[in-house]
Amino acid sequence: MKACVFTLGCKVNEVESASVMAALREWGVEVSEHLCPADIYVLNTCAVTREAEKKSRQLIARVRKFNPNGEIFVVGCAAQKDGQAFIERDVHYVGGARGKNGLIAALANKLGREYAATNNDQGYENMPEPLQLRTRAFIKIEDGCNNFCSYCVIPYLRGRVRSRAAEEIVCEVKHTVCPEAVLTGINISAYNYGGLGLAGLIAALRGIKKRIRLGSIECSVIDENFLSACRELEDFAPQFHLSLQSGSDAVLKRMNRRYTRAQYLEKCALIYKFFPEAAITTDIIAGFPGESDADFEDSLSIIDEAGLARVHAFAFSPREGTAAFKMKDTPADIKQQRLSRLLKAGAAAEQRYISRFIGSIQSVIFEDMEGGCTAGYTPNYIKVWLPGDHSGQTLNVRLISVREGGAFAELAE
Repeated sequence: MKACVFTLGCKVNEVESASVMAALREWGVEVSEHLCPADIYVLNTCAVTREAEKKSRQLIARVRKFNPNGEIFVVGCAAQKDGQAFIERDVHYVGGARGKNGLIAALANKLGREYAATNNDQGYENMPEPLQLRTRAFIKIEDGCNNFCSYCVIPYLRGRVRSRAAEEIVCEVKHTVCPEAVLTGINISAYNYGGLGLAGLIAALRGIKKRIRLGSIECSVIDENFLSACRELEDFAPQFHLSLQSGSDAVLKRMNRRYTRAQYLEKCALIYKFFPEAAITTDIIAGFPGESDADFEDSLSIIDEAGLARVHAFAFSPREGTAAFKMKDTPADIKQQRLSRLLKAGAAAEQRYISRFIGSIQSVIFEDMEGGCTAGYTPNYIKVWLPGDHSGQTLNVRLISVREGGAFAELAE
């Protein structure tokens, strides 16, 4: 018996898929995360954009080319948002973004196994410990979001914030075989279990001999207490993916983001105070409804003003059911022009940031081969290429030249 567990979307989806893979392997099923001939297909879908939803639906036809008779189990945000679209495609099981233990129970039933799902007192869904296939372990610490940004459908699909017990998180970080653990979730800044917030959870990880990295965070969590907790870790990765979305106060207000441009810059300055070499990365939306030329220029200029190391830019995508869906959309050609300028500015900022570290010695956890080199990441998330096969090794290297998206390196003497 072979199963393919294929994932679209965010790191949380990847963690949940890895939990499904762990259960299947425990039951003696051969598992793959790549599309391939299989008896069972588990498709974990995404709905963050209309394009992601479209790709999720198209997966059904793709897997049937590998095995027309394979049983297809569909879960994730696209299935939560429009389950009927998958039911009409005659799949075996349709779940959603929540209740993925129901999927595991359905798989257990098919395989003649038993599976008992449990939730904690916040309703956080306890799943099998994920199967770790890479050098970085993604540790899910919470699910859901209470922010309801006007452009985002995810809170409606994932539900309210539910946090995982801190002792379970600490235990998983300690025991993962990976040299790096990444704390991830839908909104990890909202983590709170028994009065212990994100800063307290980070403090509880003190003394663990692994590199600790954070997933995307919000301005609200950045203060001296939080940054002190990060600095006291034995091996903290000083990369902060600090969500921005727009550099314009007027647009931020329409987005229902709860900070101003000035406050965002203050948070960046505080990060640099504690971590002078920190990489601050972010997301920016191009062409949000009502975005004027001046608003867009504010988004463009904050890239340099904040000293950002990388920008993930994308064009606004209206999502049915959100407040922004009812707003007048920006013409597609203007969105694409602005997106192009953001991407160009972001690439230039990344090159400037990487250039600061040419000649420095960095500890890199190497992951996969790319051509004749192995690629890996520094603590501040500079992608590094080193000639030869060094997969799975942590090495000290000297950065010697900038290339698009990272730097070439040589072994340090």
